[in-house]
Amino acid sequence: MSARTPRHVVVAVNPAASFGARRSTGDQVVRALESAGHRVTRVLESSMARLEARCRELLVQEPLDAFVVVGGDGMVHLASGLLAGTGVPLGLVPSGTGNDFARGLGIPLGDPQRAVAVLLEAFEHPARTIDAGLIRAEDGSTERRFAGVLSAGFDSIVNERANALRWPRGRQRYNVAILLELLRLRPRRYDLVVDGQRRSVEALLVSVANNTSLGGGMLITPKALLDDGLLDLFIVAPMGRLSFLRIFPRVFAGTHVGDPRVSIERVHRVRMDADAVGYADGERVGPLPLDVRVEPGALRVLAPPAPEPARR
Repeated sequence: MSARTPRHVVVAVNPAASFGARRSTGDQVVRALESAGHRVTRVLESSMARLEARCRELLVQEPLDAFVVVGGDGMVHLASGLLAGTGVPLGLVPSGTGNDFARGLGIPLGDPQRAVAVLLEAFEHPARTIDAGLIRAEDGSTERRFAGVLSAGFDSIVNERANALRWPRGRQRYNVAILLELLRLRPRRYDLVVDGQRRSVEALLVSVANNTSLGGGMLITPKALLDDGLLDLFIVAPMGRLSFLRIFPRVFAGTHVGDPRVSIERVHRVRMDADAVGYADGERVGPLPLDVRVEPGALRVLAPPAPEPARR
């Protein structure tokens, strides 16, 4: 896709991105794309449901050359469901609180101007092809795609608590929720079917990852690749609060993987069943059981090429 040829680009803006602190980023993205000669349709709605409905309409009304989201992982989650299998490339200018997908793609964080420059540069090259995860509930009530991580356990409980808190705002709300849920820390029994093999484990957390991180930079699966046709199954075995507090800071550097209570394996498909709720890309999916599998090459993204040294 060349910036010299006018293209039709949808720019979908989350008005709640970063709790309103960076709402002007959407205007900046639209101006930059129009200045580069593209035809831009901006979508800004009062709710995520209306935003999704409007974007779905645009995807069927006429061919689109790119679909750009301004926001965080929640917007990426919405776009993954809309774009998987369509061939329409996804662009991203991060303006959320976690921004883990942008982090995994190597898109600059905290600097919209640089992120827009990276987006415009990506228009000059073929879109990168990556995998998606497909989630299905056994009763047929749920079928969703995700780009980053599906998780169920301590972190999903933290998400439930954080979403219920009125204060504080932004990232600090998540940190407060972590402290509150540590007081009730306990393992759960997970019945898993991993690539056809049944097993049961006691664990604090079970995640199925396409990306390296969740929760704003927690590198739970630091060697995960977005384009290897596999998902990384991450399991944290039971431990006490003090042990958990010791290992938790290491997650941000990815050094927790050497702990014997942490396991990571590459898989194609996982069925998860437990007394837990699943969250994908930070968005609530619903209670387990859930079936998760990789969809190789389901998404195209406008992003820098994958760095060769990072490949396993």
